Amino acid sequence: MSEVRLTLQTDPPRVLAQAAAGTMELPPLWLRERCQDPESLDPCTEQRLFDPHRLPEDLALVRVEAAGADRARLSFSDGYSGEYELTRLARDLEPDDGLPAAIPWRADLALAAVSVDGGSLESDAVRLAAVTLLLTHGLVIIRDLPTDPERILEVARRFGHVRETNFGRYFEVYSRPGSNDLAYRPVPLGAHTDNPYREPVPGVQLLHCLVNETRGGLSTLVDSLSVAQALEEEDPEGLQLLAATPVRFRFVDAGEELIERRPIVQRDALGRMTGVHYSPRLDDMPLLDAAATRRFQRGRRRLSELFADPRFELRFPLRAGELMMFDNSRVLHGRTAFDPNEGRRHLQGCYIDLDGPRSLYRTLGRKLKR
Repeated sequence: MSEVRLTLQTDPPRVLAQAAAGTMELPPLWLRERCQDPESLDPCTEQRLFDPHRLPEDLALVRVEAAGADRARLSFSDGYSGEYELTRLARDLEPDDGLPAAIPWRADLALAAVSVDGGSLESDAVRLAAVTLLLTHGLVIIRDLPTDPERILEVARRFGHVRETNFGRYFEVYSRPGSNDLAYRPVPLGAHTDNPYREPVPGVQLLHCLVNETRGGLSTLVDSLSVAQALEEEDPEGLQLLAATPVRFRFVDAGEELIERRPIVQRDALGRMTGVHYSPRLDDMPLLDAAATRRFQRGRRRLSELFADPRFELRFPLRAGELMMFDNSRVLHGRTAFDPNEGRRHLQGCYIDLDGPRSLYRTLGRKLKR
């Protein structure tokens, strides 16, 4: 989280925000909209009791007074005057919205460093540690869980709300000939995003191993943020093209046909890369002119090569009683092939939306600081 410091000036009346990027005068409309008194802001919900869209566009700040430590009284040309907590204003200037910064990783990431004890999930401190790992690394391994059916739903509800899809509240991952998805066959699966054909794409995936008696079927994970950094160094134009060009993703079976168009490289509203929508089993080459098609394919091919590069790929057996929870867009997952004749390999999976863990991080952080 960056440091933002607010300073007051009385003549002319101004509030200045100072950060690493420089100093900026906060516009009067921005300040007026954030009034904090209970007549303007409901203390319980923190929802506004007035409509800021109706404020005059030429609103001016007419008076600034210090009102004690970390407080100021601001008066405006529309007649409003109120006290402001400056720290609260500064928080609104943080681009991460109170979340920890992402930490890109490669294949040398130690699994122990991103693991927590599944027997201690009732502890707020353990859940905060788990959700912090999910937000910083896009990944957390929860170990020593019971292997009873539907345990995954109990774990999921500790971090968010279960997202039901046409696969149900949860789905069974084991070898089933003739199934409606290659995930339910013993074939190898390359690094991919689940369900990029949905709107919205599931934010977080959980996979819980109930039994694994095979030598194959190793789980693979890749951090797309690290891969994108490497691609940007090699081919910045290719990365930009992958971020700007929508592709079509499609899933079809006897009862569903789901189609969505979105770029492979995902960026947030501030232009920062947050992950990818990536599944070579499900996407289609977009229609571009000949030169752009070659550039797009060059970038897409190199991205595929990097996702399979041992420098970036974690490869490990997910054992009975272990659950991996990961950001479905940031951390791509896959597995090696396995022989179902060797023994049983049975996982259960489900999804939650990313806003659940983000909210939990903030609320648990506040609770544990009391």
